[in-house]
Amino acid sequence: MATFSALVDSTIMYLSGYTNRQDASTHLTAGIAAGDVSIPVADTTVLSRGLVEIDSEMIWVDSLGTSTLTVPPYGRGFRGSTAASHLTGARVVSAPLFPRFLVKNAINDAIQSVFPSLNGIGSTSFTFNPAVTTYSLPTGTESVLQVRWQAIGPSKEWLPVRRWDMDSATNLTAFPTGSSISLYDAIVPGRTVQVTYVKQPTPLVNDTDDFATVTGLPASCEDLIRLGAAYRLVPFLDSPHLTGNTAEADFSSNMRPVGAAGQLGKQLLQMYRLRLEEETNKQQSLYPIRAHFTR
Repeated sequence: MATFSALVDSTIMYLSGYTNRQDASTHLTAGIAAGDVSIPVADTTVLSRGLVEIDSEMIWVDSLGTSTLTVPPYGRGFRGSTAASHLTGARVVSAPLFPRFLVKNAINDAIQSVFPSLNGIGSTSFTFNPAVTTYSLPTGTESVLQVRWQAIGPSKEWLPVRRWDMDSATNLTAFPTGSSISLYDAIVPGRTVQVTYVKQPTPLVNDTDDFATVTGLPASCEDLIRLGAAYRLVPFLDSPHLTGNTAEADFSSNMRPVGAAGQLGKQLLQMYRLRLEEETNKQQSLYPIRAHFTR
C-alpha cells in the first residue's frame, strides 16, 4: 500500500523521468525549527540563491555561507508552503522542478475529482438493539450500498438486511453526523450490524497516510491518481517559456518548444480518463445496485 509520501515520489517520476533532470541537492547537518533563518547544510556549492525545498517546505535563500543558508524574514513557508521543523539529514533541493507541496495539492485535487464516478467506500458497524430503530451513520455518508447482520452460530454468516431506509437530512440534535439509517428487518438482539456506505474520497494529509485506508478508494487506482495529478502539473512547464525574457528561457525553449508540455498533458489526460472508466466499471461490478424495501 502506498503512503502519501510514496505517491508524491512516484508522481514526480511521472513528471521528471528517471535521468532527464537531476535536482541539485544536499542535506541538513542539524535539525531546524519552523522559525529558524540560518540553515546548516553539508555543501552550499551545489545550491544557489533563491528557492530551495526541504521536505515539503519552500524557502527563499538570500545568501550562502560556507556551510549555512541565510533566510530573510519572509523566506520560510515561501509561496504558499508551510513553515515546519526539519530533522538532521533532511534533503535540501535547489529550485525543484515540481515542488512537493504543489504535487501534494495536485494529488488531493485528483482524489477529490474522481467522485462521483469513483466513490470512496466506508464501513461502519453497531450492535442491534430491538428497542432502537434508527442508528447514526458516519459523517460524510452519501448513500448506503449494503446492510448485513451476523447470524448466530459457528458459520459466522452475514445475512442481508432487506428493509432499511437512509435519511441524509436527519435531525442534527439526535444524529449529529447528519445522516442515519433505520432498520425494519427482524434482527436478533445483540447481533452486529454492518453498513457499507459511499462517501467522497478523503484527502491525504500526512506523509505516512496510507492511500487506500485514508481515501477510501481502492488501492488499484493509485496510478489513476498519479495520472490525474500529472496532467494537472505538466502544462505549467510551458509557463517559463512564454515571456522569453532570460537566456535560460530561450535556451530551454530550443530544447522543449512552447506547447510541448501541453501536448503531453493531453496525453496524460487521455490515459487518466481511460483508467477512470476502468476503475469505475470495476467498482460497479464489486458493488452492484441492490434492491431493498423501506418498510
